[in-house]
Amino acid sequence: MRHLIAPEDLSVSDLDELLKLADDIYKNPKKYAKVCEGKKIATLFYEPSTRTRLSFEAAMLNLGGSVLGFSSADSSSATKGESVADTMRVISSYADICAIRHPKEGAPLVAAHNSTIPVINAGDGGHNHPTQTLTDLLTIKELKGRLNNLTIGCCGDLKFGRTVHSLIHTLTRYDNNSFVLISPDELKIPAYLREEVLEQNNVPYEEVRYLEDSLPKLDLLYMTRVQKERFFNEEDYVRLKDSYILDLEKMKYAKDDMLVLHPLPRVNEIAAEVDNDPRAVYFKQAEYGVYVRMALIIKLLELEV
Repeated sequence: MRHLIAPEDLSVSDLDELLKLADDIYKNPKKYAKVCEGKKIATLFYEPSTRTRLSFEAAMLNLGGSVLGFSSADSSSATKGESVADTMRVISSYADICAIRHPKEGAPLVAAHNSTIPVINAGDGGHNHPTQTLTDLLTIKELKGRLNNLTIGCCGDLKFGRTVHSLIHTLTRYDNNSFVLISPDELKIPAYLREEVLEQNNVPYEEVRYLEDSLPKLDLLYMTRVQKERFFNEEDYVRLKDSYILDLEKMKYAKDDMLVLHPLPRVNEIAAEVDNDPRAVYFKQAEYGVYVRMALIIKLLELEV
């Protein structure tokens, strides 16, 4: 039995296999319509979510399975003090696979240690979000045709942004990728990512303050919102929340084939006027999330297709 807690749980060959399956699901959805007949996924979301929770549920329903779970800690026994470990021991007898989102880093790992079914980390605090990374990889592979030889700009909240952390972890495993890390000083990537992931693997990177200066060199721009829920004090959030706003004026500096990705939700860091630019692919990215999660469910349940 396998779990997916962090991007490193999947080898590069695992990733390539998953993306190949997701691509086939995208092109031939009817072929997979009954693969999970009789199977159930439990979605345990202790933190708010739209895309991740609903895409997991859509993925299982598209595969012919069914769904149970809760969409907030308030509607679970967590309000009575039940631990993640105890919840997981119970859920293991109700479902065949589980996706869990939790505000505390490490909670999905605790769930996996107490589970008899595969556990998928659907986001834990500011730590990891591996299925968003799979979504990002599928988007890049489908629209760019490759996962190597890319200059990737990550912009916004790089300190608390778990989607960025997972993406950097993963794209450093493909050849000749480099990063431009665009953020205010207070929201730079954590030191462990800089030292243990980028520097240790000799991955070229630069940390810059301004978005406009970086745009001409980028193949991908990964925008993120400044996350109010990760701040301990509202004053810091208000001061930093509008640090970067991508609009059509700034897009003039970018290459004609640069892609703009965003894990969503967006607040105001991408102006609505950018949505009609063919380089803006964040809504397509959200669609790809369903196909990649369908592929992951099939793989973790070890189903024949």
